[in-house]
Amino acid sequence: MADSSTQKLHAILVPYPLQGHVIPSVNLAIKLASKGFTVTFVNTQFVHHQTAKAHPEIGSDIFATVRGSGLDITYTTVSDGLPLGFDRSLNHDQFMASLLHIFSAHVDELIGRIVESGEKIHCLIADTFFVWPSKIANKFGMLYVSYWTEPALVFTLYYHLDLLKKNGHFGKKDRREDAINYIPGVAAVEPKDTMSYLQETDTTSVVHQIIFTAFQDVKNADFVLCNTVQELELDTITALHAKVPFYAIGPIFPPGFTKSRAATSLWPESDCTQWLDKKPPGSVLYVSFGSYAHVTRTELIEIAQGLALSKVSFLWVLRPDIVSSDVVDPLPFGFREEVNDRAMIVPWCCQNAVLAHPATGGFLTHCGWNSILESTWCGVPLLCYPLLTDQFTNRKLVVDDWKMGINLSNTTPISKEQVSDNVNRLMSGQSGGSL
Repeated sequence: MADSSTQKLHAILVPYPLQGHVIPSVNLAIKLASKGFTVTFVNTQFVHHQTAKAHPEIGSDIFATVRGSGLDITYTTVSDGLPLGFDRSLNHDQFMASLLHIFSAHVDELIGRIVESGEKIHCLIADTFFVWPSKIANKFGMLYVSYWTEPALVFTLYYHLDLLKKNGHFGKKDRREDAINYIPGVAAVEPKDTMSYLQETDTTSVVHQIIFTAFQDVKNADFVLCNTVQELELDTITALHAKVPFYAIGPIFPPGFTKSRAATSLWPESDCTQWLDKKPPGSVLYVSFGSYAHVTRTELIEIAQGLALSKVSFLWVLRPDIVSSDVVDPLPFGFREEVNDRAMIVPWCCQNAVLAHPATGGFLTHCGWNSILESTWCGVPLLCYPLLTDQFTNRKLVVDDWKMGINLSNTTPISKEQVSDNVNRLMSGQSGGSL
């Protein structure tokens, strides 16, 4: 074997098998390989199957063109424990249970085979939401690098669950409703701005089991890498770093930003460039609720009618399963005809390319962390409508702390008038500060 001082460092990288986690993991793999690492990237068979359906040209390897440019990335897949045809979106809890109980065995077996081949692996880089990485890294004598794909604020709230429990803000039927002001490095946070899982009184779900176990496991990490920006979350990162070697390394984007060198999308992407090219600068509202969260049919109809009322041009990514895999077309009857050519409605698109286009003047978003980083990079203000998990906390950062956007609504249920008013407010540039 080569002398250890000259041997390339070899990292195995395992992303969480959801679109929003795969994208920054692919970008990190390419970044590491460009710095001289050998990277083995481990996708699930299901994520690869979806990606290959969306991009038939990639065949069995999303990194084929990257490797052609000289980067040392090996690509492999393992089962997530469920059949390819299983609807993970409709059966979220079963999917999460499989990741909790079964997936680690497949990763363990794969790493065992690589080690047996005589290949030296220096570190395991795995998503923080996995419950097993420190055990597998320890078993094979590797460093464990935990990769956190959400903001540092969200990490530290999960990391300090013991404090939230002790103070009665989590895990109680009659939990406290006053501000949380005792998390190191964090100014006061209202309970409504914590992650959806911290707002639930039933803490026995499979997702809660994952969170509890993962945040015990991460305490054994040698490093935590976070896809956030040091200057945006300085106090939180500084306080975290005193407890765990926590480093902001974001935003991790593809070189050139608008086009990834490896296929990451789980759906075919519509090219919106020609339509956007015909629109005046800053005139188009981009609308997307991300890759995973759902909205109800009622919410969707109010949003659609609000967009129609606003008279603003918009590009709407309407994922086929946005309400449910069972609902074919959730839009109100006659909506497409009413909005006609001032709207483009597509199932999926290259979001970076849309946000970077001069015609895009605002983004109605679910507040997924990738979406926030990408729109911040492009200087596009945000209209926030969080749906799930970290999105409520991300909204607080955008609207209350950084003053980079406004809320779509402060009340439930949402109304078409609110949507129309706030779309116009955002697009006319009156979006400084919260509503």
